[in-house]
Amino acid sequence: MPVPASILMLLNEAKQLEDFKHSASVFYDWLNQEFAHQPVERLVKARSTYIDTLLILLLKKFKLNQHGLCLIAVGGYGRGELHPFSDIDFLILVQTDPPQELCEKISQFVTMLWDLNLDIGHSVRTLAQTLEQTQKDVTFTTSLLECRLLFGEPAQFDAMQQALLDSDHWRSDTFFIAKTNEQTLRHNKCNGTAYNLEPNLKENPGGLRDIQTIIWVAKKHFNAHTLQELVNHGYLTHDEHQELLECLQNLWNIRFALHLAAERKENRLLFDHQPLAAERLGFGSDGKASVERMMKRLFRIMSRVRELNQMLLSYFEQSILPDSTTQHPEPINDDFYQVGHHIKVKDPSVFFRREKIFELFALIAEHPHLTHIYPSTIRTIRQVRRRLLGDLQDYAACRKGFLSIVRHPNGMGRAFTLMHKHGILAAYLPQWRNIFGQMQFDLFHAYTVDEHTHKLIQNIYHYSQPECATSFPLCREIFTRMDKPELLYLAGIFHDIAKGRGGDHSELGAVDAIAFAKLHDFSNFDGRLIAWLVENHLLMSVTAQRKDINDPDVIRDFATRIKNEKQLDYLYCLTLADIRATNDNLWNDWKSTLLRELYLSTQRALRLGLENPMDLRDQIRDKKIEVKQKLIKAGFDEQQINFLWGRFKADYFTRFSALQIQWHCQQLLLAKDLSQPQIIVSEKPMHGGTQVFVYAPDEVNLFARLVNALGSKKAHIHYAQLMSTKDGYAIDNFVVLEKDGEAISSSGRINSIRRSMEQALKEAGKKIRFKKNRSRRFKGFNIKPQVIVRPHGRKDRTLIEIQAVDIPGLLTKIAEVFQQMSLHIHAARITTVGERAEDFFVVSNKHYQVLTESEQVKVHQALIKRLNSDAE
Repeated sequence: MPVPASILMLLNEAKQLEDFKHSASVFYDWLNQEFAHQPVERLVKARSTYIDTLLILLLKKFKLNQHGLCLIAVGGYGRGELHPFSDIDFLILVQTDPPQELCEKISQFVTMLWDLNLDIGHSVRTLAQTLEQTQKDVTFTTSLLECRLLFGEPAQFDAMQQALLDSDHWRSDTFFIAKTNEQTLRHNKCNGTAYNLEPNLKENPGGLRDIQTIIWVAKKHFNAHTLQELVNHGYLTHDEHQELLECLQNLWNIRFALHLAAERKENRLLFDHQPLAAERLGFGSDGKASVERMMKRLFRIMSRVRELNQMLLSYFEQSILPDSTTQHPEPINDDFYQVGHHIKVKDPSVFFRREKIFELFALIAEHPHLTHIYPSTIRTIRQVRRRLLGDLQDYAACRKGFLSIVRHPNGMGRAFTLMHKHGILAAYLPQWRNIFGQMQFDLFHAYTVDEHTHKLIQNIYHYSQPECATSFPLCREIFTRMDKPELLYLAGIFHDIAKGRGGDHSELGAVDAIAFAKLHDFSNFDGRLIAWLVENHLLMSVTAQRKDINDPDVIRDFATRIKNEKQLDYLYCLTLADIRATNDNLWNDWKSTLLRELYLSTQRALRLGLENPMDLRDQIRDKKIEVKQKLIKAGFDEQQINFLWGRFKADYFTRFSALQIQWHCQQLLLAKDLSQPQIIVSEKPMHGGTQVFVYAPDEVNLFARLVNALGSKKAHIHYAQLMSTKDGYAIDNFVVLEKDGEAISSSGRINSIRRSMEQALKEAGKKIRFKKNRSRRFKGFNIKPQVIVRPHGRKDRTLIEIQAVDIPGLLTKIAEVFQQMSLHIHAARITTVGERAEDFFVVSNKHYQVLTESEQVKVHQALIKRLNSDAE
């Protein structure tokens, strides 16, 4: 559809900046309105046409048309494709270096475009300078492949194009290598997956750049200007050509809707913009459901594009780099060849026997040097997938082939990845098709359900590799003595397979696992173990991060649910693989330490026997003996130690480890005056993080001041324990980490935190001004905080439980409410699980009594209001 004549007339009549702005506003309103009614390719062409007209008008307005220059559109604009806020890239080709007068006119021209709020990329070059730049920069060369003359002498433009053709710097082979390397780097930046929950529509694997890379290489080598020409050259089938065009149009639609939703140039489909983009695309306005429908469509498109991209670039490589790819096929068996690092089927009809598909992947597992599937075989696999009339698991021979891969020592490495990548896993398991591209809205996961599960399997496979002995020694030791590691792999495959169905995905997944085990002739014992792991895959993580694992009752209850060491071993390995596959920034030494300590404590409890739990008094006695021996050996007096410990309640010795107690006491015994506040910050990581220990007189707003001081230094609180002594002192211990999840190692940072805490303690009674924080990441999620106020075990205490998104400054907001209501905090457990905070506080009112019913209502309302405040 051309731009309406009325809009072009308005543009042509514009004289001043405001006139041009008004014309642009009318045009964008038209784009908005027409998006629901017109094919997107017409609209991107229309914006290109509008910008063509605008640039030529301004060129004449500033009299640049009088200097014999050429105005040339390059890149996407050169293709005549502009989304609502896409960059406008152009080259001003001049015959000689421009004099001062021309430079000033060009500057006025460019300034006018900036004043119109256009994102432009421009350069001013002579022909010689242009050719010189192409030799330095393949990106610039690529942009000129798609150039288009807007204004100037065609002969001058043709001379530039001919000079580019005659240049031998970027031959087909060097250009192909540069673009494929560029693509590899781009994919690596996206962690090799298209299935990020906030995907980049251009840069992600399977995004627009992957289609453009195909076109750029084809244009350079074959001088092909359209995808249709690749059909004529025999590289694409008619169906594949139509599929690529359909994928391109769908990606354009989503990108166009994203620009309209963001009202600016944006390529990342951020959570903020997903609901509006989904609505603009016709997926509905029912929140998560409409976003889910849109994203599932997007991820399936990206999967298709990525597969076609890989296949076509492999075909191109054979044509462009024949010397490196022409290798004599060597038979592996009667049905398969190896061609270099590729595996190739001898005859496509081999796959009429469906089990041969699994033989292909079994051979990849058996031969580590086979890293790729030959392009013609990829094409055959795609055709077989389309012809399937049921699930591959329906065939007994396929079931046997699938299990041979799961049980092969290398089967769940590259072979499993390629099965996932090429859709064979989805063709085998109907449940896997349901989670393919399935969104997760909990801010805990960074990937779709299927990609998260794929990463989990790769983490488990890593346990089998020798290098794991350094990075995860306990997992390596456990895995190597497992008699049936395939049970762990299958538990990994099924652990999240029921997500998106409604109900408890762990319970539903366990039912699926039992059905799978029966179909595949597993023993009842093995089937129950897989199902138990699926049903309990969150148990260890929840226990380690939400409960006090120094409490013998917690360990006893956990061990009771685990039942035996075999299940503990399997669950520990599954839990670590699961957390690490959830989010690249989620795993840290603190979580590793928590899980390891829980594993070892539970193992000890199981070996002692659940019928013989260690008495709490025995545990305290043993811990005191161990610590006292070390303190005396370090030169401390036993009488001093006993005097100090006499001030502590029993829960101090149960809730802190022997290492922590030794560290606390060493510092406190060295202090000259224990009536004064003491602040200790560990100079080396302890229990996976930097420990901040505070010993000070207990006051109403002490916690608020300490939290605010840590927040002011951008120290992220991941865990905290609060308690009081017999003589009215507070013992507050925080585990703090840097934003990247690492312990704080800089001595300057440690000293700065200590000074900030000391200053906070000096300001007793002073009201704190809390900074307001904003976080883009959480805006698109309607996750309401939960506050539960309930009775505590002691009659003069009240328990407050808070669950909320861990927005910046969350603890300071909670502390602000407690300060305003003059609540005393007697104990607390503060835990960050991913990006969700789960905090427990034991409090009393200002009279050190249980909160009255009206006080409970007030604190509940105040916390909900503060945590829901739009000011954040």
